Amino acid sequence: MNYYEVWVRSSHYHGKTGLTYSHESDLNCGQIVTIPLRNETVSGIIVRQVNKPGMATKGIISAVNLPSLPKHNLDLMFWLKAYYPSSVGIITQQFLPADIIKANLTSQETLPVPDYSLLPKLNQEQSLAYKTIGDNDTYLIHGRTGSGKTRLYMELAKDTIAQGRSTILLTPEISLIGQLENQFKNIFGNRVIVLHSTLTPKQRLERWTQILSSKEPLVIIGPRSALFTPLKQIGLIIIDEEHEPAYKQEQAPYYLTLRVASRVRSLCNAKLVLGSATPLISDYYMAKKLNKNIIRLSTLANNQGPPKLIKQVVDYKDRTLFDRSQFLSKPLITAIEKAFSSGLQSLLYLNRRGTARVVVCETCDWQARCPNCDLPLTYHGDNHSLRCHNCGFVMAAPVSCPQCKNPTVKYISIGTKAVVDEASRLFPQARIQRFDADNLKAERIEQQYESVKNGNVDIIIGTQMLAKGFDLPKLSVVGVLMADTSLQIPDYTANERTYQLIQQVVGRVGRGHVDGTAIVQTYQPNNQTIADAMNDNWDHFYKTELKERESFNFPPFIHLLKLTVRRANPKNAERAAKQLADAIPDHLIVDGPAPAFHEKQDGKYRWQLIIKAKQRSHLLAVIANLPAGWSSDIDPIDLI
Repeated sequence: MNYYEVWVRSSHYHGKTGLTYSHESDLNCGQIVTIPLRNETVSGIIVRQVNKPGMATKGIISAVNLPSLPKHNLDLMFWLKAYYPSSVGIITQQFLPADIIKANLTSQETLPVPDYSLLPKLNQEQSLAYKTIGDNDTYLIHGRTGSGKTRLYMELAKDTIAQGRSTILLTPEISLIGQLENQFKNIFGNRVIVLHSTLTPKQRLERWTQILSSKEPLVIIGPRSALFTPLKQIGLIIIDEEHEPAYKQEQAPYYLTLRVASRVRSLCNAKLVLGSATPLISDYYMAKKLNKNIIRLSTLANNQGPPKLIKQVVDYKDRTLFDRSQFLSKPLITAIEKAFSSGLQSLLYLNRRGTARVVVCETCDWQARCPNCDLPLTYHGDNHSLRCHNCGFVMAAPVSCPQCKNPTVKYISIGTKAVVDEASRLFPQARIQRFDADNLKAERIEQQYESVKNGNVDIIIGTQMLAKGFDLPKLSVVGVLMADTSLQIPDYTANERTYQLIQQVVGRVGRGHVDGTAIVQTYQPNNQTIADAMNDNWDHFYKTELKERESFNFPPFIHLLKLTVRRANPKNAERAAKQLADAIPDHLIVDGPAPAFHEKQDGKYRWQLIIKAKQRSHLLAVIANLPAGWSSDIDPIDLI
């Protein structure tokens, strides 16, 4: 009889180690098996053979008729559990589809030779970047929107396939996959396999099985979960739009995609390429610190000179500019009218993130910030107070401005539906379409992209999903409404996200198709972050923000751990948070306790602590000793 440690695929199994099962036959590490777990049959992965235990064991029911998982998958499983602590049942779920027991081997078709003749020639800047990406290492491509990063990805994938190795191309949103899929399939044909959560369970299982069984190099396109596919001989990993928050897993295991990809790169001796027009400050800092190649792409991919692009910042406080509309300024309305009469498109982007309302002084540029953390304070209407959700600081919401003493403090909010109504009133002949989180599946941008791209919509209205990598050749005008909103988010990343969102949405125009106009409306026209974003002044923004983070102990100079407790009433949640705060070792920095940004959720009240440490291992020790009822998120991308 043989004995094996099996990692069980079940959220019901909360153990920190695998379970031991027996089987008469010799089985390999990485073999997928079916096993009994309490009163159900589940799947699992054999991770190693062990000695006979000193207790009775259950037997493996059967081995699934599939090849064993690649060795790097098993190594990654152990690393993931140690680096982002979670149960074995949760970790194994990342590596096996839910219905793997139903899988069957299918005959493998011979894949055609890719047609590289369809690839356009690299321009001079792309060629230089391509030559720079040599050894199996990590590379950061800092390329402006429209600079042809995707074309460079294709050239790298071409080389990888020639070496008999495979490529993983990650994209932050499912809505962006269709565009990439079409581009890559046009060149690489059936070697391209797309995986994402909106496929049917049968489709996901068939594609996952195809990847596991393939003996030929493939190109896998998908969101962050594609890193866990059983792909053999990985030679290249690409993380496109690497700055996007979607690359953070927001449930256990709370992993950062870049960290996982870096581990896969190391295990497979592959290349890792990060691409973004607005790279994360922490990633940029670490790339410089570790002497990794940072490749700048500053010219448009089409080899033409940049089209005429007019940029303008409009001050909301100047009400003479808003006599035709409370939301849209006269310069923006004029630009939309001109585009509409020319058969071109306009995009109205509502810079809305979270539920914070803009709290501004209409006379000066005052903004309420925490004296301890230098983070924006959040307005709470139930008791008319401003609160820091990082350290717990509270102050009464002022009636007059503390800076200029005028009684002109305003609390402002706006929604996409209100913008649609206003645009319909101003442009009754225009075809208007809204894209945000409230869209039905058939109305989403990924379903409507071809129609929008072909010019069947005159005015596009939406939130941050429109700021991502869509290429709209007929888009001529971009208007950013309420650019201040993301500056009010009570988080250390507020400036960075504002810079990214403005840069990304303004980058939808001026891509070499038609002349464009970008108008940003704000209550803070002199805000340095907005100015840097409008002037493409990355270097100044990076240096300024880095200095600010170092002063207030935020990444990349410190490691973070967010701890959250849920209780039936707020007093109990506060009491539990204070008790844990008192128990944290003195060598760690503790911010809080404070109520979570969304304090009440699913009928429970949530309080949180933020723990800071120079050494990440100290935070792992805190996680290992957490009392029951607490959840932990190590390396959080924000604190809300």
